[in-house]
Amino acid sequence: MSTELERIKERYPDAQTFKFGDSKSLCDELLALVRSGAKTATCGALRDFPAGSADMPRPGRRDIALEWDDRPALVIETVDVSIYRYCEVTEEFALAEGENNTLEGWRDGHRRYFERNGGFDPEMELVCEQFRLVEDLASEGR
Repeated sequence: MSTELERIKERYPDAQTFKFGDSKSLCDELLALVRSGAKTATCGALRDFPAGSADMPRPGRRDIALEWDDRPALVIETVDVSIYRYCEVTEEFALAEGENNTLEGWRDGHRRYFERNGGFDPEMELVCEQFRLVEDLASEGR
């Protein structure tokens, strides 16, 4: 673990670390959306969170989003966590993800994402997390 990450984890001792997306370009895009305030939600396949997993988001916890190269980027605080089937995700949630301006665009992008990352099924369960930006770590002198 980098010295920088260790220092930040001292401030947020219960924080988990994670990356948005599955590529450098997507990670960069999603971090920029969070920084701009356009992205206040995210989701992942429930299958990727084994029972009892520390990675499962929970309201009130603050977590550290990493740059693709593992440098700390942001601290977010989970506001709400719900489990929805992909086919039940609402337009409100999809728009809060900030990546598309329609529910259909969200569905297309996320279908392709899940196809690349373990498989897609319209009935698959998703961990749908709403969050708020607590700290932009890029402002710490980078």
